[in-house]
Amino acid sequence: MAVKRMNREEFFAQLAGLDEERLRKALWNLYWRGAAPVRERIEAEIAPVASVPRARTKAQPANPQQVLAEVREFVGLARAGAYLGGGREVSPKARSGWRFTFRRHAQAAREALAAEDPRPGEEAVAAIVDLACYCKAYQCFRSDDPMEAAKFIASDAVAALWTTMLQGHGPVAFAERAMPQLVRWESRHGWTLRGFGSVPEHETPLAAVLERLLPAPDAWVACAEQYVDALDRVAETQGAADRRGLGYSAAGYERKRRADDLLDWHDMLLERLPDYDAGHLLDKIAVHPALDGGHLLLFRARLALARGDLGQARALTTKGLNDLPGLDALHDLADKIGADVPMRAQGVRERRRITASPS
Repeated sequence: MAVKRMNREEFFAQLAGLDEERLRKALWNLYWRGAAPVRERIEAEIAPVASVPRARTKAQPANPQQVLAEVREFVGLARAGAYLGGGREVSPKARSGWRFTFRRHAQAAREALAAEDPRPGEEAVAAIVDLACYCKAYQCFRSDDPMEAAKFIASDAVAALWTTMLQGHGPVAFAERAMPQLVRWESRHGWTLRGFGSVPEHETPLAAVLERLLPAPDAWVACAEQYVDALDRVAETQGAADRRGLGYSAAGYERKRRADDLLDWHDMLLERLPDYDAGHLLDKIAVHPALDGGHLLLFRARLALARGDLGQARALTTKGLNDLPGLDALHDLADKIGADVPMRAQGVRERRRITASPS
């Protein structure tokens, strides 16, 4: 036989005539005399509702000062070799997952650039890029190519940093801060160790980043002036290292490497500064003690050619080929202006001729 019971409307109609006291008494009798499942259901219905915070529709931005502190700690541990093991500062699990930590700090630093005060974010991004450059010369992580493993595109981070700096501080202050960074960070051959993979495909020389950013001739001149000042400070530091050293000087290698890395920037200045009445800055760059080697001679040869001194351009090109016999740009310039090719570069010249000749 079917159990007869009221529907929802009938039940509420019956309750309508009861006051609050009679409702409580009815619920109590049901709870006290009812079976265990009924009591549990009543207890659940009358239990206090816990206060649940509303779900955030958008993640709250991290505190920029906290981001900077965490980045500094991470960079300090990495430079000290803590992620290579041998100490307790970093756990084995954190050492094996360093690439994810690197990526997280790099992303947080870039997000901090959008804060009301972007300076902590600027310092954090600069610290991350400094670490990326440091990893090209020193092992900080158990990886044969750290920046490829971390999927960190240094030029993108620098572009975000310099865009923020230029918009927030103006061209003059930007030049004062960005030019030492250019000297320290620029790498024509990228920031990975092997030079192939997904990261190098997306890297851009920092000179190209500046070319997109600088708005007018005044900004170019300001950057050129501050660039020479940055080179002056580097030369002072490396000059002191030369005076302390004996025999082979690492500073000598650094001067040649620096001239190679900054060649694109030098060419951009060579193209623009004469039209901006700032050609004297090119003369300072051409003989600057912070630069050396075949790439500097190539720049000096191009400068002499631009000023119509063909003889000087030829002599500098020949001298450059003697220093770097395999540099294609020097061979191209020698072919263009008819410069003599020294004996040690003749083999390269012959191979170029064979490669260029039709089969």
